[in-house]
Amino acid sequence: MTETEARDPQRILDDNPMNWRQFVVVGLMVALNALDGFDVLSSAFASPGISKEWGVPREALGVMLSAELVGMGFGSVILGGLADTRGRKLTMLACLVIMAIGMYFAHAAAGVTELSIWRFITGLGIGGMLTATNAVTAESTSKAGRSIAMAIYVIGYPLGGVIGGLVAQTWLLPHYDWRAVFLFGAVVTAAMIPLVALLVPETPAFFTATRPADAVTRINRALTAFGKPPISALPQIEPGAPKPKLTDILSNPRLRPVTLLLAFGYMFHTITFYYILKWAVKIVSDYPPGYAPPEAASVLTFANIGGALGGLLLGFLMKRWSIKGPTVAMLALAIGTVTLFGLGYGSLDAWRAAAFAAMFFGNGAIVGFYSAFALGFPAFARGTGTGFVLGVGRLGAAGSPIIAGYLFKAFGNDQLLLVSFCMALGSLAALVLFLLLPMRDGDAEMAARG
Repeated sequence: MTETEARDPQRILDDNPMNWRQFVVVGLMVALNALDGFDVLSSAFASPGISKEWGVPREALGVMLSAELVGMGFGSVILGGLADTRGRKLTMLACLVIMAIGMYFAHAAAGVTELSIWRFITGLGIGGMLTATNAVTAESTSKAGRSIAMAIYVIGYPLGGVIGGLVAQTWLLPHYDWRAVFLFGAVVTAAMIPLVALLVPETPAFFTATRPADAVTRINRALTAFGKPPISALPQIEPGAPKPKLTDILSNPRLRPVTLLLAFGYMFHTITFYYILKWAVKIVSDYPPGYAPPEAASVLTFANIGGALGGLLLGFLMKRWSIKGPTVAMLALAIGTVTLFGLGYGSLDAWRAAAFAAMFFGNGAIVGFYSAFALGFPAFARGTGTGFVLGVGRLGAAGSPIIAGYLFKAFGNDQLLLVSFCMALGSLAALVLFLLLPMRDGDAEMAARG
């Protein structure tokens, strides 16, 4: 290792095996993503009870189900920038506080409008959290372990749905009502605050990009925590070299196509992805012969098990064949399985299998997108770039339950296959855009500025 390489903190992390503290950090990022997954899906678990108590029609229920997704879009953009200017750790702590407050007051809501407002606020925190945790996972791992770490991180999202679904269907919904789902989420969210404060160091990549006066001291503190050798100085910036800006994700001609293709590809896929996540429980609850809310919620649990396994498989496939090919395959299979979900089924086990398959491939593709975020954006704008992409993507996520709700209204509640086919077209558009995506390392691209 040369003297220049020894001064590059990210190179040190890239080239050395991970120690126990790095595994702890990745584990906490998985847990935070699982928390995000549960918080987002909590409204889906609660939706049959909400609809029954307040008499909410499907199109109005779709608006409520979208509230936190709209908040996630704003949170991704606003708080994603905070992760690049104030730090990943501070952003995560602020987002946890916002999420805990939003979940607590959601459980006490007296009407659908009030509930939607608190779900929007919860979504602000979730959106910012996703940008920060994605960056921390990428920046705290070795190069050899990064693809698997990213895959395990992303499957935390459906894992949260699995655990939350089991808790909801076996304990909260049978013994309490839909409000208990939100209260449970608030308590678990608050419990994560001290763990993040004590166990997660700020990433060396953040200090390397922002270069505060005591950058070397702060970087060495994190490197020591990760069991890596300290540095004596940071590499010198070339005199007269243009200083990278957060706006480079759109103004730099080599980063702009990556940003836009990822943003709109992710947006279209989330239209399909969130159709299953947000409507599966309600569809199964209403479809003849109809199932009680705890039974219907079990379908979403199986969907998330499928999502976790599909994401894990994609991680291993990317390690062998990179990102593009496996992700395109997952998108293609998601189109077919989401359409097949619309055939309608006469048994709970068949519904579970259909949802499992749809999310196996749907979340596998999500893993591919998140890995592309980590690769495509340079460290100085990783939070901003990821936040921008997630923010645009949340337009699709937020629109998904609304679009489905109005498709049911337009075609009829009995036209499940037609609605499912229309919703699957989002993944088709995402597939086309992902095929056009140039797979380039964002940090290496900044050397080609000009």
